[in-house]
Amino acid sequence: MREGWQSKALADLCETFTDGDWVESKDQAAEGIRLIQTGNVGEGIFKDRPEKARYISKETFEHLRCTEIFDGDCLVSRLPDPVGRSCVLRNTGERMITAVDCTIIRFYPQQLRSTFFCYYSQSDQYLKAVAKVCTGTTRNRISRSNLGLIPIPVPPLPEQQRIVALLDEAFAGLATAKANAEQNLQNARAIFESRLQAIFSRRGEGWVEKGLSEVCTLINGRAYKKDEMLASGKYPLLRVGNFFSNRDWYYSDLELDADKYCDNGDLLYAWSASFGPRIWEGDKVIYHYHIWKVIPNNSLVDKRFLLYLLEWDVDQIKLAHGTGTTMMHVSKGSMESRVVPIPPLHLQSGIVSQLDSLKIETQSLTRIYDRKLAALEELKKSLLHQAFNGDL
Repeated sequence: MREGWQSKALADLCETFTDGDWVESKDQAAEGIRLIQTGNVGEGIFKDRPEKARYISKETFEHLRCTEIFDGDCLVSRLPDPVGRSCVLRNTGERMITAVDCTIIRFYPQQLRSTFFCYYSQSDQYLKAVAKVCTGTTRNRISRSNLGLIPIPVPPLPEQQRIVALLDEAFAGLATAKANAEQNLQNARAIFESRLQAIFSRRGEGWVEKGLSEVCTLINGRAYKKDEMLASGKYPLLRVGNFFSNRDWYYSDLELDADKYCDNGDLLYAWSASFGPRIWEGDKVIYHYHIWKVIPNNSLVDKRFLLYLLEWDVDQIKLAHGTGTTMMHVSKGSMESRVVPIPPLHLQSGIVSQLDSLKIETQSLTRIYDRKLAALEELKKSLLHQAFNGDL
């Protein structure tokens, strides 16, 4: 830390340091005083989200003796993700309160600028200090008392203003670069989606309509109980939660029938929460009940053609057959009765070749833009590290 800077506990820098109000669902109303929640607290930004706004009546406000919050107040979320993120409240044109899991901060004006703190709350130094005092087994959180003990660097006010001005300019440039990279990433994916739609919408001579049950067989995995899912074991368990990623693996030592395993090259389909097909690439795994192994009828359909067909049909399946309020799913019967377009086998290889080439190109562009986004995030972290070490 640069000479002349101080370090103080967060609570010691505040003239107001208190939590929001305990407002239950029964206390809420269709209109009145706006309830700002943890979801409105972004990483350094206020997320207005008016379409999800909740309210309490003026009578409830007075009955609960709520604390009103104002434009310029700093809010800190004591829940993930990440714990301790903060924003400066902006004027919504409404009276406002906040929920109990948000801490309301008003800094002593001659001690710390809220904008300086919001930048600091995005730094690794701050987030690591918060993580050390978090509690909770299933969901991390920080108590207000522990939050108040987090050390904050306090440069002189002119230095705070200088750092904020530099970060404002740099972050504006980073935001533009990130938006451009994200748009390019979307465009790359849209090109593939557009071609996929064109092929299956136009179709052509010799194409026929078939029920999905005619062209493939769907085999459910096993429904595993909690005590059957282990932190380590003989067989990795593929679940919907890690179907499209490589996170949160569980294992099992259970010996199952052969059709409850999937091997490298098997076609799979997730039918609950996360929807869609993939070809498994890797060692033998077991798979959960919410995943089907898809066995193609080789006399009618090529496996990779079936992959693209199912990928094309995902949105239509969800729209026509998806059920469930908290977690959408589709029944096996609905899926099997789905009528799909099938070209002759000799045409399928050409379609697959065309889509494979386009997918390879799309994946290459995706990797490029993913690397750009990762580099921008690293640059952001580097700027914050320099700023709060006094090197900016």
